[in-house]
Amino acid sequence: VQLVESGGGSVQAGGSLRLSCVAFGYSTRNRCMAWFRQAPGNERELVASWYWDTTMAYAESVKGRFSFSKDDGSNTLFLQMNNLKPEDTAMYYCAAQAPDQCLRLASPDPYKYWGQGTQVTVSS
Repeated sequence: VQLVESGGGSVQAGGSLRLSCVAFGYSTRNRCMAWFRQAPGNERELVASWYWDTTMAYAESVKGRFSFSKDDGSNTLFLQMNNLKPEDTAMYYCAAQAPDQCLRLASPDPYKYWGQGTQVTVSS
């Protein structure tokens, strides 16, 4: 299994970015997957999660600004990020739980597969 993120970059506050994550060797259909982020000196933080194609959840800090979607035909996840703020600056990772598992926890521990990350930098 390999997860490959792209779409990061540098934007000014108020701008938008769309992150993508292609899953190789893993079907995104009816799985439990998520986007995390980690800023220097901080713990890895859950940003948005998708559970069994039925439920999505977002961190309070991104609600109304970020949107998680996916295309099962191409096994690709997306994170649309609007109205970006300097505090959104971090490395962003997509992650997936094992196909037979779906633990609804904010911790990164249940996630077995991780991408390499894509950097998002928001300037004021």
